Amino acid sequence: MKSVVAFANGTGGKIIFGIADKTREVIGFDKEEVFKKMDAIANAVSDSCEPTIIPDITLRTVDGKTVIVAEISEGRKRPYYIKALGREGGVYVRVAGTTRLADEYMIKELMFEGSNRYFDQALCTGLTITDEDIDALCKAMKEQAVQNAHNEEQKASIKDVGRQQLRSWGVLIERDGKDYPSNAFAILTGNGGLHVTTQCGVFKGTTKAVFVDRREYPGPLWEQIDEAFQFVLRNIHLGATIVGIYRQDVYEIPPDAIRELIINAVVHRSYLDHGTIQVAVYDNRLEITSPGKLPMGQTVERMKEGYSKIRNEALAHAFSYMNLIEHWGSGIPRIIGKVKKAGLREPEFIGGEVDLRINIYRDQSNDTVDLNDRGSDLNDSNSADKVPGNISKVPDSADKVPDNTSKVPDNAIKMPDSEQEQRIYKYVLENGSITTNKVMELLNVKQRRARVILQSMIEKDWLKKTGAARSTIYLKNTEGR
Repeated sequence: MKSVVAFANGTGGKIIFGIADKTREVIGFDKEEVFKKMDAIANAVSDSCEPTIIPDITLRTVDGKTVIVAEISEGRKRPYYIKALGREGGVYVRVAGTTRLADEYMIKELMFEGSNRYFDQALCTGLTITDEDIDALCKAMKEQAVQNAHNEEQKASIKDVGRQQLRSWGVLIERDGKDYPSNAFAILTGNGGLHVTTQCGVFKGTTKAVFVDRREYPGPLWEQIDEAFQFVLRNIHLGATIVGIYRQDVYEIPPDAIRELIINAVVHRSYLDHGTIQVAVYDNRLEITSPGKLPMGQTVERMKEGYSKIRNEALAHAFSYMNLIEHWGSGIPRIIGKVKKAGLREPEFIGGEVDLRINIYRDQSNDTVDLNDRGSDLNDSNSADKVPGNISKVPDSADKVPDNTSKVPDNAIKMPDSEQEQRIYKYVLENGSITTNKVMELLNVKQRRARVILQSMIEKDWLKKTGAARSTIYLKNTEGR
C-alpha cells in the first residue's frame, strides 16, 4: 500500500504480483485463485488509501505463467496517504526507485498540486510592506525589463508595471482595499523569512572534496541571477580567436546557455523546499542543482522536448515581463541547441524526484579556438591563440561581464586584463578620451561603479584624469604605458 500511495503521489507506476522479490523468478498464480487475488488487491487498495485510488488490474502471461499487474495512475487529488496512518504519517513518495515517507516540505508541495494552487501566489505571512516597497519593486522590474530588452524597438514597447498588474500576476493580494505581499513578492525582493539565496562554488577535480572558492548571493532574484552568471564566467576558460583584424573573446561554454540555465533554475525551483540553488564549477563540468521534485505532470523527457509545467506562476509572469524568459517551455531546448552548437556534448539531466541537476560538460580535449570553423568551437590545435590553462579570475567586485563578446584590435598595443577595462581603453584609443557618464552607458553600470573602475585604471597607469567636477575626462596615460 505504501508503493500504491507513492505511485499516486508521483508519476504513476506498476506493481506486478507473482514475481519473487529477490530472485525475480516468475511464480505466477493458479487459474483457480487468480481472480480472487485480483479482487483482493482492488479491495485492499480501495479500503487502505485516501483519497480513493482505483488501480487498473490486468493479467499477463510471462514464461507461461499468469501474473497480476496493478497499474497506478498519477493522482490528481494529492496528497494520497494510507488511511490508517493519517496524512501526517501516511504520505509516501518514490525516490530513486524506492518508496519513502514524505517529509513536511513534500507534503506541502503535494497539497498545493492537489488543490491546483501555486505557493508563490499564497499570502506571505509575517511580511509587512509599504507603498514605497511596492513602488520600488515596480521601478526595479521596469529597469530590468529595459536592461534585458533585445533591441531598441522592444525597449520602447515596455510599459510601466503597476499594482493592478502585480495583483493579476499574484505578486500582490488585495483584501478589503489593501494590498498584501504574496510569497512571490518576498522571493522577488529578497525580503521576508524565506531565506532565498544562490550558492556558487568552484571545486578542484570532479567532486566536492576540495573547495577553491565559495560564495552565497542573497537579495532580489535578478541580482542573484546576475551574480551567479558572473561567477561562472569568472571561473571558466576564456579563449580568443581572430576574426578579420579583430580579436574576439570566446568562452568555453556559451554564456547565453549559462544564463538561461540559471534563470530556468530560479523560476522553476520549489520554494517550499528550504534548499538553495547550487551553481558548481568543476574541472570537467558546470553543474546547476535546483531544489524540489519536478512538478506534477512534468518529466525530464517532456522538458527537453519543450513542454513547460509552471510551478511558480507569479514569478513566471514577472520574469516574462522583465525579459528574463521568453516563450514558456522554450528555454531547455534552446540551451541544448546552444551547447551542442558550441561543440560540447548534450547537457545531462539527473534526478527530478527530489531535485533536478543539469550538467554541461566542459571541453577538455584542447584549449584552442577557431571561429572560421564554427562560432564557438574549441577544437583547432593550429590556432595561435590559446585558452589559459589556469582558471581565469576577475575580482569579485566586477560588475558585469557582457553577454556579447567585445572586439579588441589585435595589434601590438597592450590591453588591460579585465574585459570591462578593455572596452573603456578601446573607446579611449578610438575617441581620445572618455567621461564617467560614457562609461556608465558603455558598461551599463551605475555611477559609483563606473568611478571605481576608472580609478582602478588610473592606479594601474592605463588612464590619467584631467579636469574637475563635470569637466572631468579620462585620457590615455602615455607616461605609464
